[in-house]
Amino acid sequence: MPRPTKHHPERGDARTRLLEAARSVIRAKGFAATTVDDLCAEAGVTKGAFFHHFESKKALGVAAADFWAETTTVFFQGAPYHDHDDPLDRILAYVEFRKSIIEGELPEFTCLVGTMVQEAYESHPGIRDACAASIFGHAATLEPDIAAAMSARGIESDWTAASLAKHTQAVLQGAFILAKATGDPAVARESVDHLKRYIELLFQPVAPGRNGETGPWAPQRPRNDPVRFSGPCRKEELRPAVGARGADGWQRAVRERPGQACARLMLANWRLFWAETGGDSCDDLR
Repeated sequence: MPRPTKHHPERGDARTRLLEAARSVIRAKGFAATTVDDLCAEAGVTKGAFFHHFESKKALGVAAADFWAETTTVFFQGAPYHDHDDPLDRILAYVEFRKSIIEGELPEFTCLVGTMVQEAYESHPGIRDACAASIFGHAATLEPDIAAAMSARGIESDWTAASLAKHTQAVLQGAFILAKATGDPAVARESVDHLKRYIELLFQPVAPGRNGETGPWAPQRPRNDPVRFSGPCRKEELRPAVGARGADGWQRAVRERPGQACARLMLANWRLFWAETGGDSCDDLR
């Protein structure tokens, strides 16, 4: 997220200024490389003030993770992606919003808790737990919209709203790492674009397969096609999805449905071919 405006030394207390300093310096240098002197210099306070509020740098790390969770919660609560009526639109707008704030210098948009937990996950369990609470707490804010979008579209699968919410954070944290590795925010934005495409595919309507199963691999019709596969797959059901019989009809279907995955269309084509040449039913096609 963009770096919030820091308090001037004459405004706010020393503890807040130290936490704001930690938010900036640790994202730039890492937790291990950041010293108490660095934090005091950035905050404009003395070491005495530091140790008055925090017994150690580790204690400040825990407090900084909590402070990050508090300030980012307010930041995301006021974000425009909440304005959409459709829960799926809110999810996709959230992803777009995350992409839009990947700008500026690396310390300005990368994640404080993601940075700290990579260094402190074993050496400082208290910091690790505080970082985890921040990351998973933010992921949990996405779950109601994901669950509502699943319910509205009748999606029942082996993935859950909670698992998808966590996956969004895995992609974002990984995107930040790639940006750090390359020094280029563009690679992070590309990863977020892929996240959006993945979510769109998860919620793309699909036709039931041979045994009623659904998934992104199943033969799929355009969104405005009311015909659905149901029960035994027979010629009269398959033909509207693929086109007129014969090779010319199949080629025409490919041209008319360029956005469909090749595997889906190939499976539908072969099922129709089987029905056309071997009988009314193609349920035994493997």
